[in-house]
Amino acid sequence: MGRVTQRRKVHKFVLDGSPQAVEHPVRFKEDVLAVEEPLEIRLGELSFSVTMRTPGDDFDLVAGFLVSEGIIWEPSQLISERFCSGEDQDGVQTFNVVDAQLRPDVERPDTGRNVYTSSSCGICGTDSIEAVRKSSRHSPREDDVTLPVRALAALPDRLREAQAVFDKTGGVHAAGLFRIHDDGSTELLCLREDVGRHNAVDKVVGWALRSGLLPLKGTVLQVSGRASFELVQKAAMAGIPVLAAVSAPSSLAVELAEEAGITLAGFSRGQSLNVYAGRDRIVGDQPGLAPQTAGESSQSLGY
Repeated sequence: MGRVTQRRKVHKFVLDGSPQAVEHPVRFKEDVLAVEEPLEIRLGELSFSVTMRTPGDDFDLVAGFLVSEGIIWEPSQLISERFCSGEDQDGVQTFNVVDAQLRPDVERPDTGRNVYTSSSCGICGTDSIEAVRKSSRHSPREDDVTLPVRALAALPDRLREAQAVFDKTGGVHAAGLFRIHDDGSTELLCLREDVGRHNAVDKVVGWALRSGLLPLKGTVLQVSGRASFELVQKAAMAGIPVLAAVSAPSSLAVELAEEAGITLAGFSRGQSLNVYAGRDRIVGDQPGLAPQTAGESSQSLGY
């Protein structure tokens, strides 16, 4: 996997009380880590942003990031991408700077982000809270796709089966773009992994832009962690009508999903899921059956 993973020696403490642990409580072993390195995104002479990411699919990452920022929305607006020169202390090319050449008529930002974007924060460095809400050229609200609830609930398992880097490291997020067909079968269109959940989504969106697939009508974006505001925003910018997460959404994520017309599901874990916005797109086993009112305990919600 090249620079995606890195091997390191670690001391493992075993505390299970087994005879082996009593005899050898500390063991010296090799572990595999997910690589995290900075990527500088340049727009010609402008250093636009620096993000901490797992190397790989960097051109997809940059393209998706530009879509999420509302700078581009169709493939013809991105003329080319190339790695700029950059070397480490040993003189080895790092491939940590990408220059994106935009079509001349594309409006460029006046300045870059104020600070770098960490692997846990995709909106760090924006100038104001108002700037976080971007205007999308695509409208998820107009997408009339409907989804069988069981097929939607099964997506986390499909996502997990395809996570090769997670299998090796246990340390990356994943975003998978799915299409659920009328017969309930699911098709994985694209999967990307990264130490940053927002990077994984940007890589999926960038792949779609470069493949000429935007807007992503009739698709589901399944993510391995929680559903934050920024992930809902990225889905909206790409025209994705459904976002499902293994963990919880934030309050602002739910508000934006309602505002953008996105179906937002959380705690999707095979046997149950919670739908926080866009319930009309979800088809149950018994269509038309009125939902029962559940209590507020986690047990009553099925997780």
